[in-house]
Amino acid sequence: MSAPKSLWRTVRTVVREPTWPTSVPRPPVERRTGVDFDTDWSRRYGVRLARAVVLDGVTRPLLHAVASPDIRGLDRIEQLHGPAVFAANHASHVDTPLLLASLPPRFRHRAAVGAGADYFFDKRWKGALWAFAINAVPIERNRPSPRSVRLAGSLIADGWSLLIFPEGSRSPDGWGQPHHPGPAYLAARAGVPLVPVHLEGTRRILGKGANRVRPGRTTITFGAPLYPETDEDARALAARLEAALAVLADEQSSDWWSARKRAAAGTTPALTGPAAPAWRRAWALPNGPRRRSPSTARPWPHLSDWRT
Repeated sequence: MSAPKSLWRTVRTVVREPTWPTSVPRPPVERRTGVDFDTDWSRRYGVRLARAVVLDGVTRPLLHAVASPDIRGLDRIEQLHGPAVFAANHASHVDTPLLLASLPPRFRHRAAVGAGADYFFDKRWKGALWAFAINAVPIERNRPSPRSVRLAGSLIADGWSLLIFPEGSRSPDGWGQPHHPGPAYLAARAGVPLVPVHLEGTRRILGKGANRVRPGRTTITFGAPLYPETDEDARALAARLEAALAVLADEQSSDWWSARKRAAAGTTPALTGPAAPAWRRAWALPNGPRRRSPSTARPWPHLSDWRT
């Protein structure tokens, strides 16, 4: 038995991993996932053309049948033609394609989606899939990394708009979550308008943790663009964005005039909901158990007109 053991020790000595000399600097490790995933190829003409065909020929008709979107507030961005940062609340994986499909054509095919680098780009095949399907670019969720900021800045400089969810992840219970200042920081740094967008109804279609799609009705409400003020930091602009989204949510659940009166009085309902147990928060939702009725249900499919 001693001979095989001796032979094995010799083999391990010969084939073991070589050491690196301490006096020689190591080259940087090339990463191809996460925030380092390369998405430049997804904005080449051929890929853009293929994505536009899928978005207009497949995604929009499918969302038309599943989500029956009611798009409001397009008049508020009618005079907006340059790049912008669109920031929306986030409750479902349906949010991203629905928001993309709801944008006017001048933005729809010139928009990139800021997606969590740790979730959408943790594997190369996933990164390639989302980069093609929705023109996703990797963004750090908690705070903008230098690479993310440079990428977003270069996209805006090239005339691309950005779609970002300030909450960073989907709502677990239907109520809003605290906002990260990333979208406000990018808008202020690039000097472009920040457009609040409120999405209603997507959680009922495919909420976090759901295992199947339930067709329903959705409402997409665009707000007036917010412009960074002189010497305004990202957190102050992010606070204005959160307040604007709360007013849009109030407008969607009531009407424009009532929402504006509550906003002027400082009584707009908070997006984050009451500080209460989970069952009480669920009950207090605008479309919670107490407010549901059979009239809100809709059979599959619904073929109402799609608004462009």
